Amino acid sequence: MNPSSNNDSRNVLSADVEFKGTIRFSQELSFDGKLDGDIQSEGNLDLGENAVVKGTINVKSVVMRGKINATVTAKDKVDIKSKAELFGDIRAAKLVIEEGATFVGQSEINPGKIAATPPPAQRAGELARAV
Repeated sequence: MNPSSNNDSRNVLSADVEFKGTIRFSQELSFDGKLDGDIQSEGNLDLGENAVVKGTINVKSVVMRGKINATVTAKDKVDIKSKAELFGDIRAAKLVIEEGATFVGQSEINPGKIAATPPPAQRAGELARAV
């Protein structure tokens, strides 16, 4: 197999990496280090057991282990593994939380990807009461 024909675009940042700022990638990232900042991608993110993330995560899908203090948005799926600790809000199409995981925050899971809004009659009534 010719290495130049390899389409595997998996990036790996190991446990000894500490980073401040924004990480952007296109295909797949395995991150096991410390980040104070944001992760943005149309790809898949795999956070390892040693990962410590503070900031925001906006990706296609994410598998979480480690300690995460972040707002998480995933176009597809958020998968929180048994030893993960997540403090922050989640917005995704699908959510999986294994037994033993810690999750403190709010979640908005919407497989149809349609934003939930109150019916117009309620909103008009709320406005009338506020006036």
